[in-house]
Amino acid sequence: MTRNKINVVHLLPLLASMVAITPLAIDMYLPAMPIIAKELGTSTSAIQVSLSLYLAGYALGMMMFGPIADRIGRRKVALLGLVGFIITSLLLAFTESINQFLSYRFLQAAFGSGATVVVPGIIRDLYKEHTAKGLSYVSLIMMVAPMIAPGIGSLILELSVWRTIFLGLTGYAILILLLVLWKLPRKLPLRSERNWLHEFASNYKLVFSHPASRLNIISSMMGSFGFFCYITTISFVYIEYFGISEGKFSILFGANVVALMITNIINSRVVERAGSAKMLIIGTLIANFFALWLVLVTILDWSLYWTVGALFPLIGSLALITVNSDGLILNQFPQQTGTATAVIGTLRFGSGALAGPILALLFDGTPLNFAILMFASVAIVMIVQLIRRRANLS
Repeated sequence: MTRNKINVVHLLPLLASMVAITPLAIDMYLPAMPIIAKELGTSTSAIQVSLSLYLAGYALGMMMFGPIADRIGRRKVALLGLVGFIITSLLLAFTESINQFLSYRFLQAAFGSGATVVVPGIIRDLYKEHTAKGLSYVSLIMMVAPMIAPGIGSLILELSVWRTIFLGLTGYAILILLLVLWKLPRKLPLRSERNWLHEFASNYKLVFSHPASRLNIISSMMGSFGFFCYITTISFVYIEYFGISEGKFSILFGANVVALMITNIINSRVVERAGSAKMLIIGTLIANFFALWLVLVTILDWSLYWTVGALFPLIGSLALITVNSDGLILNQFPQQTGTATAVIGTLRFGSGALAGPILALLFDGTPLNFAILMFASVAIVMIVQLIRRRANLS
């Protein structure tokens, strides 16, 4: 038991660092978008497409790498993903056209998913029925990434050129690769005598065939959709609609990251006693209350601070929804954690890729459609969790 605890303490920062590849790759280049567009001879909107492409590539990569991890072992998939991420990051640093840039971003995301899809399965091995607790710890540690990534990107632009951002991602991935080679335990691969394509399909069928897991998958997906609606729209809401400065925006954005951190701290301390199902319900109730508040203050056109007051607990409650939904799903499939993680990630980042186009289609110059989508996403979570409880599914 002592040895297992030591392993947990040593591994959690590494696992969090592996997961942090995604927010770093998404957020570090955001300040450089206009500069990249100018240098590659295209529009800023064309560069913004790379964000949706990244999310789509990440979702597709998880769909592929999850079952592969269940078959050949998590360590091998992590190494493959990191090597691919390193190569594509280097290619991005030296790209000369928008088409190359978009293609490499898609591939970078797909390989990056290989490095992260294995993490929940490893946590499941360490924490067993308390998987949500381990996921909260890792989420808490890696929350630093989205807080500092835009600032790192801005600092790099002050000192160098935008290409250095991708060289920085290359260096980070190389460091993680070395740590994985050194620290990540060697596990026997989960082999099967069945045809790989048959196993691929049957694992997905198994995950989707479980009634409670289907409902928890919807909960995780819709909680994530709400979060990506927030990520996509919040700069417009704060800077353009309410007219605050970039500096004040950073403070308010950071405050909502703090809300996520606080929520994960609370969840990690309470979930072992209360259980993931109960914490999921609590998060859903809080999310619905404050999402409705956000809709009302937007309709009534109240001041910025009412919006901030609604978003702080709303964003925090989304963490309760996603972490505990994921924990319930992973505990249901201890032998198919790679596939289960791939299902979660594919739908999570696939819905994230849809958030931008949907918001653009509904855009009316106000935050109202954003608020309505946020409320709709958590209302769906409420509906499916009520169905799960009424059917007494576990």
